[in-house]
Amino acid sequence: MKIKVCGLREPENIKALAELPVDMLGFIFYEKSPRYAGNKLAQWLAREGAVLEGKKRVGVFVNAEVEAVLNHVHDFELDFVQLHGSESPEYCQLLRNLWESTSMRKAKLIKAFRVDEGFDFGQVSPYTPHCAYFLFDTKGQEYGGTGAQFDWKLLGKYHGVTPFILSGGIGPETIDAVLAFRHPQMYGVDINSRFEQEPGLKDLEKVTQFVTTLKNGIKNQTI
Repeated sequence: MKIKVCGLREPENIKALAELPVDMLGFIFYEKSPRYAGNKLAQWLAREGAVLEGKKRVGVFVNAEVEAVLNHVHDFELDFVQLHGSESPEYCQLLRNLWESTSMRKAKLIKAFRVDEGFDFGQVSPYTPHCAYFLFDTKGQEYGGTGAQFDWKLLGKYHGVTPFILSGGIGPETIDAVLAFRHPQMYGVDINSRFEQEPGLKDLEKVTQFVTTLKNGIKNQTI
């Protein structure tokens, strides 16, 4: 199971997290977010980005202009673009076409969907040809994470072929629930606000304990 740590913006904190056995590091490029990653982070990555070797970089966008996404993929050397707004399948196709037809840096797409009791999983199908992964998060009034957990049993209605990342309210206290959850397309988990000392600053002890417990638990399940 892959582990994505999202909402990062503090260089020393990011550097320390990169030493842990996590797989993806997420940077939010939505200016209304308290975890917004600005140009200073790009400058730091340009100087010291080698410390993140082996970690996939994920940029999180909300209804951003295509040009802005392309520029951030280049400036931050992103491996993935996570679309967390109301971006259409056509928007995703446009990005892919631009990457495939030019020499600019390419990224894979993750489309986020906000889930509640009334969510129609049929709406994800048009995104399947364009996205490497989906991300299922808890629906809130605003874009972005809520820190709350939706009913994971709803994912039993998802029968697509695209692997997904589970998000929304995952914290140190939910480790047993994560280990107990089963779905054939589950690719990984996304952790963020419940592991913070303040917005954008992760509690390294909490993250370390969660990652260690999760990986040991998965290892024991396979023995």
